[in-house]
Amino acid sequence: MNRNLNLEKLQNETFDICIIGGGASGAGCALDAALRGFKVALIEKEDFAAETSSKSTKLIHGGVRYLEQAFKNLDFAQLRQVKHGLEERHTVIRNAPHLAHPLALITPVFSWFEGFYFTIGLTIYGFFAKNDTLPKAQWLTKKETFEHIPTLTPKLHSSVMYYDGQLDDARYCLALAHSANKTGAVVVNHASITGFEKESNGKLKTAIVKDNLTENEIKVKAKLFINCTGPFGDSVRLLANPTQEKRLRPSKGVHIMLPPEVLQSQDAMLIPKTKDGRVIFVIPFEGEVMVGTTDDEYRDLEKEPILIDQEIDFLIDTLRPYLATIPDKSQIKSGFGGLRPLIASSGSKATKKLVRDHEVEYDEKSNLISLLGGKWTTYRLMAKDTIDEACKLLGKDVECSTALHYLVGGENYQFDTWKIIQEKYKLDEDISQHLLKKYGTKAEEVLQLLESDNTYSERIHPNYPFIKAEVIYTIRHEMVCSLRDFFARRTRMELMDWKATLSSIETVGNLMSIELNWSDTQKKSNIIAYQKLLKSFILCANV
Repeated sequence: MNRNLNLEKLQNETFDICIIGGGASGAGCALDAALRGFKVALIEKEDFAAETSSKSTKLIHGGVRYLEQAFKNLDFAQLRQVKHGLEERHTVIRNAPHLAHPLALITPVFSWFEGFYFTIGLTIYGFFAKNDTLPKAQWLTKKETFEHIPTLTPKLHSSVMYYDGQLDDARYCLALAHSANKTGAVVVNHASITGFEKESNGKLKTAIVKDNLTENEIKVKAKLFINCTGPFGDSVRLLANPTQEKRLRPSKGVHIMLPPEVLQSQDAMLIPKTKDGRVIFVIPFEGEVMVGTTDDEYRDLEKEPILIDQEIDFLIDTLRPYLATIPDKSQIKSGFGGLRPLIASSGSKATKKLVRDHEVEYDEKSNLISLLGGKWTTYRLMAKDTIDEACKLLGKDVECSTALHYLVGGENYQFDTWKIIQEKYKLDEDISQHLLKKYGTKAEEVLQLLESDNTYSERIHPNYPFIKAEVIYTIRHEMVCSLRDFFARRTRMELMDWKATLSSIETVGNLMSIELNWSDTQKKSNIIAYQKLLKSFILCANV
């Protein structure tokens, strides 16, 4: 992934399809379209997965809450969403086995009736999962429950265990963009659409793009433009055709990160009932424990949604009935907020009741396709439906082939390879395993950098398995342009531990400044700006 080369191509070539937005849906569309033989451009205003797609609950699932709503309210739209999610679950895991894997979820119950109710519900949930090899739901005794999660309250009666999938959302999105690039798509991050040039009949012919790193303007010509900007979709729709009505109703969800002793388990917990009618997940992620999420309407799209004090109180209060020892607020290591791109209903439903399904909208006046709504698990289906529509408009009849397409790093992946690279490069076990899980079959390419400088094997922070070689590799091969690209999305360190990230910024900044040819002034300003951002997160969360 060479950004400078791709910028040159953007300026000088004409494309069949230009996709706006480099999250899961945009990167998924880019890969699908490139595999069908289209000439594709993908433009992302920040970094791949910088917004919604890096701030999910990291689950690949149909949605147990949606299933309950479907039956309680006879809402077949919710049932269809569950079915789609469960059908796609095995594909998401298969195509990037280094980044996605099965995850056991334990639902504690406090009576025989609750156990029976959830066993029936989760058995039905599993029934909708076709072509799936994940274990079926089972009702566990109290003793068996504590063998899985020893920190639960002794007041519980039993639990129900079922399986869904877990993924590293930001790196999965990157793998989609990287795979699209490898297939021939021209992908560029940190580039914003500022306007369109139109034909006399109002149809889009050129996107005016600003390179956010240099302020240079580029004009990108394409036969068709696809809007995949998630919760920001209305802004692109109205830029293309100001007469359209807004369709989206974004909602905010937050997560907090706690230390591993909160669960002492590799299994996750599903809290099936909260005071606002949601479910909460308590999930091991990258050695920490992630708790989330909330669901509140969010209107100020110009500001990044961040974790605030009251949201922490809500999540910790939700844990109270389920854990023997309630974590203290001082134990919170980090947190993050994200936006859901919900499609507004005709009524005044609360955001938590809106269906998470997607819609492919075609605006005949501007010739813009907009992919609206959806969720991570169904990104591939969303992309398929969108590129099917593009095929109709461009007069090309080619079938989707993404269901069996391995992403970069996924083909021939074997986790046990970590032992080979550990021996070969004399690395600690946690570093070797981390590299295999994040880079898959590309892990050794990261380690080949040690031949030029053996200090690249050093840890960035003593408590985490990230090494200096990753800074160099992600700049050269994964289009890292900023400190936050690296910490928040290539390594996930920002999500895991704010204070550890703060203490590592100068180390990474020094490496980046050499690789990216930053001046001393640029280096200093980049380091100070990112430190200031992290400190503001800590202040707003009051931790």
